[in-house]
Amino acid sequence: MAAAGGHTERRAAVAGVAGMLTAQVIGNAGCKQLYERRRPPVDLIPHDDVEDRPDSSSFPSGHTAAAVGFTAAVAVVSPWWGAAAAVPAAMVAVERVHSGAHYPSDVAAGAVIGLASAWLVHRTPRLLLRRLL
Repeated sequence: MAAAGGHTERRAAVAGVAGMLTAQVIGNAGCKQLYERRRPPVDLIPHDDVEDRPDSSSFPSGHTAAAVGFTAAVAVVSPWWGAAAAVPAAMVAVERVHSGAHYPSDVAAGAVIGLASAWLVHRTPRLLLRRLL
């Protein structure tokens, strides 16, 4: 996006990375430390393709938070690129449940964290400027 596009695409890429990093900090460094939840039991997964799963808390899904944070932050700056990024973000969310790494509620909470992170990325500079001036 940043390499192939112009000024708007570079701004969108920077916003996306900031949204993704913010979501990772809130989700993994914050929420996962506050709420300990075990991963779904293997016998609830309807297929035998269960790979090694992390030992960290299942709640919330950090992968989903990062994917949605990136997508939502990009969409504010460039709706076309945001729509294009929405497809892989949705695929990440579905895969996290399908692989047995998360419950659907973990993924939903991750999506909310991602949306909140994108909002923070776009609102924080204005709020800081208003506070300083």
